Amino acid sequence: MIPRELEVRILRLYIAEKWPVGTIAAQLGVHHDVVERVLRHADTPKLREARSSIIDLYVPFIRETWRKWPTLPSSRLWVMCRERGYPGAKDHFRHAVRPFRPVEAPEAFLRLKTLPGEQAQFDWAHFGTRRVGRCDRALVAFVGVLSYSRVPYVRFFYGQQTENFLRGHEGAFEFWQGIARIGLYDNLKSAVLERIGDAIRFNPLLLEFAAHYRYEPRPVAPYRGNEKARVERAIRFIRGGFYVARHWRDLDDLNEQAEKWCRREAMDRPWPEDPTITVREAYEEERKKLLPLPGTSFPTDERREVAVQKTPYVRFDRNDYSVPHELVRRTLVVVASLDMVRVLHGTEEVARHRRSYDKGQTIEDPAHVAALVASKREAHQSRGMGRLTHVAPSTRALLERLAERGKNLGNATARLLLLLDTYGTEALEAAVREVLERDVPHVHAVRQVLERERRARGLPPALPLALPDDPRVRDLRVRPHSLGTYDAIARRAGEVGDDDQPF
Repeated sequence: MIPRELEVRILRLYIAEKWPVGTIAAQLGVHHDVVERVLRHADTPKLREARSSIIDLYVPFIRETWRKWPTLPSSRLWVMCRERGYPGAKDHFRHAVRPFRPVEAPEAFLRLKTLPGEQAQFDWAHFGTRRVGRCDRALVAFVGVLSYSRVPYVRFFYGQQTENFLRGHEGAFEFWQGIARIGLYDNLKSAVLERIGDAIRFNPLLLEFAAHYRYEPRPVAPYRGNEKARVERAIRFIRGGFYVARHWRDLDDLNEQAEKWCRREAMDRPWPEDPTITVREAYEEERKKLLPLPGTSFPTDERREVAVQKTPYVRFDRNDYSVPHELVRRTLVVVASLDMVRVLHGTEEVARHRRSYDKGQTIEDPAHVAALVASKREAHQSRGMGRLTHVAPSTRALLERLAERGKNLGNATARLLLLLDTYGTEALEAAVREVLERDVPHVHAVRQVLERERRARGLPPALPLALPDDPRVRDLRVRPHSLGTYDAIARRAGEVGDDDQPF
């Protein structure tokens, strides 16, 4: 601001004495922008200087063009003038045409009034991030306000999922003990997916929700901030009146404090329309006009189809949750509330876990892990039995006899496999047949027979063969064949005399 006396001197020197702007600025010791601003506010016609400008010839065209298209940028207008012969550069042109640009008068907005129970406004508010374990979660708040009584409701979430948006609505309806007939929204993605002029594509989940609660969702017009000013003021009120310098342990604690604040401080403040009464008293008048709550709630759980890979886990919200191992390579449905994650196979619930807001965590049900371990053990035992019965068929009858006596088949299979690797297939098959004929079906009886036969043949003690841990080697099944053919070849080679040798 400059003194009024200085404004008067500038106007007198410019109008009466015909001083140019530069001379006035130099003589009065002010910047030339100050002189121009004073003249512009006084709506004083600019004095034409003696020297002409290259733009003078194009001024009528410039004025006419801007009268038809007031928002046309000066860069486009320069191109149009250049096509008509204007020789100047773009920067000079933009500076020279500035006085001819039409000035739009600022738009005035009406103060909107609503009837009791007629309207509520909803929006998201951002409150930075919160560290949860190793994860940084966006902390956002759903904010709703009754437009007549100004009763606010706030609930904090980790993330702006549409399901959280609907959960916030449910909390607000229960807090207000009723529903306003119109829900007013900004053009946020939780409410409006796409908008071109008056063509609006609502979020289909929000439309189902609004149909269930019997209210009308309505977006505000673009660039009409006055239409949803009440929820924006409520957000500012929540930031300064509740959240600043607030200490809280977790999200449940924060929401509990927020609800108490809404019921006390926010309700006991003066009502903006009539400071002689409180917001609580205005709400008691409005509560009678709200729509009643329906008898059932709307399902707001998050539903996601998830493919199970080769490990029995489903990935949801950056964490892994265990499922029964029989469901690998299947597509399941995850249904998640704020504190629970359920996994469905069709209509059957196959897993239930506490929800984690950390990241990279593996949440397991001990029963799922135990079943997987048992199945792996059974599979290993089945492979061992298959190998035994393939190379030594008599072992099948031995294992059946052991099962009849209630023996541990896993232990018996492991010991028979060790004997197989130590003594060979033919010796094991013969020993098993002998113990079955003698009706002594025990693994140690098989080992005794094998040791007796080796001592009778004068062979050294057998040493177990160390095989690599590669299943392609350990699980390899080789069916033994009779070696009599090789013995016949050796005998025929021995019958060849020295005279038959070529040398």
